[in-house]
Amino acid sequence: MKWLWILLMLAYGVPAGLASAAPAPLGTTPEEFEAKLKYQQGKIELGAGLATLNLGPAFRYLDPEQADRVLVDLWGNPPGNKTLGMIFPADVGPAHEGGWGVVITYEEDGYVDDGGAEKIDYTKLLAEMKEDTHKANEERTKEGYETVEIVGWAEPPRYDRASHKLYWAKDLKFGTSPDHTLNYNIRVLGRRGVLVLNAVSGTDQLAGVRKSMQALLPEIEFNQGHRYTDFLPGKDKVAEYGIGALVAGTLAAKAGFFKVLLAGLLAFKKALLLGIAAIGAFLRKLFKKEDPASQAPYSGG
Repeated sequence: MKWLWILLMLAYGVPAGLASAAPAPLGTTPEEFEAKLKYQQGKIELGAGLATLNLGPAFRYLDPEQADRVLVDLWGNPPGNKTLGMIFPADVGPAHEGGWGVVITYEEDGYVDDGGAEKIDYTKLLAEMKEDTHKANEERTKEGYETVEIVGWAEPPRYDRASHKLYWAKDLKFGTSPDHTLNYNIRVLGRRGVLVLNAVSGTDQLAGVRKSMQALLPEIEFNQGHRYTDFLPGKDKVAEYGIGALVAGTLAAKAGFFKVLLAGLLAFKKALLLGIAAIGAFLRKLFKKEDPASQAPYSGG
């Protein structure tokens, strides 16, 4: 049922830049919410020795529990999404105007074969992604939810074979809003899976987000034993998708890998502006049951 959360985010996600600031939980100010967050900097271990972050003074990190407070309590995402934490710029908080963050997750689907990565036609792939999204919009429109459009590449996909890192950015448009959403993606290939880093902001923040994400590229690495070069042919699992599917998302979903899409949608903050009641109603319709805990996107009101 994880793919239903994707539909929720697609139905309600719109540019973070439109929200002057994501409202803090009832009874707190953005400053009060921020003061309770326990940021970390420097060398940070992810996933019990899986990988390491080396964050300079421009960035700060929240562990999974703290990241969940931001995603659920502040930004109004549904609970239960497993992350390895989040990275934020040091000069702006997630509760303030212009705030953005990078969601870190790990997809242990196996070793992703990067053979032929340089031969992928990303122009053709983009056209296929647009077509898939257009078809999905037909169902969203029938259900009364706004459409989503892939406008184009905000940053064309690039794969660094030496570091086994892939990055790209999409320009998205929701409904009739004149504002666009930037979804910036980094994938680090490993022995048994892929580290997923996704940032979401307004497209007007592209220059700053691009600079920040490029600075993060060399600062995250799998640890020894988990690296791409540690793969043991014939022994370790091989993923059922390749580099193209990592970029397309929709192609991965067709193969049953809806979770590849999930992290890139977690950070959409604008769902809050549509109201708690609307989100609750949508969840009730999906699951055909009453569950007050799941209907409330954040605790305290």
